[in-house]
Amino acid sequence: MLDIETARVVGKGLHRVCYAHPQDENLCIKVLLPLESKARLIEAVREVGYYRLLERRGIPWTMLPKFHGEVLTSRGPGYVFDLIRDYDGGVSQTLGHYLASSLETERHAEELAMSFDLLRDYLLQWKIITMTIKAKNILYHRIGKNEGRLVIVDNIGNSDFIPICNYVDFLAERKIRRKWRRFKAALRKEYPKNTFVQRRFNP
Repeated sequence: MLDIETARVVGKGLHRVCYAHPQDENLCIKVLLPLESKARLIEAVREVGYYRLLERRGIPWTMLPKFHGEVLTSRGPGYVFDLIRDYDGGVSQTLGHYLASSLETERHAEELAMSFDLLRDYLLQWKIITMTIKAKNILYHRIGKNEGRLVIVDNIGNSDFIPICNYVDFLAERKIRRKWRRFKAALRKEYPKNTFVQRRFNP
């Protein structure tokens, strides 16, 4: 069992807490919060199953953190992933962090604009389905002083009762484009004063 009682928290969502791996600085461990229902566990199992599907496809892990298996921790079952770090060694900040500050957005506007296009193309090329795409679930991974890319770190997978989109490319592409349109609309609504967002995603 891996003791994570003193491990650093690097992220927290509604259902899970993400800890820095105490034995490997390049990994993190997602652990479920105390369960109120089985729904959260089902969601985690579904996500892991989808990651295994992506592994079998041989996708490049450039805009998703690679999954490294499960581990029993002092806080219950954990799921091990790459910990996304910037070129200077710091843990990457969320896209929401950059969009919440007009100064930060404008400072990285050119790289962010390119990163949005690259992420959309990545999802379409590799037929990667997300449940929702939100700024808080995406990291801006700075791979150089003036270079970065977006990495989706949560809500990966397909919650359809019959997930036919996982295996039929044209249906997957249609779903991805629909999710992307909703993502753009959500950004416009969430960041109404961010001129970059309003300009970049003007309908």
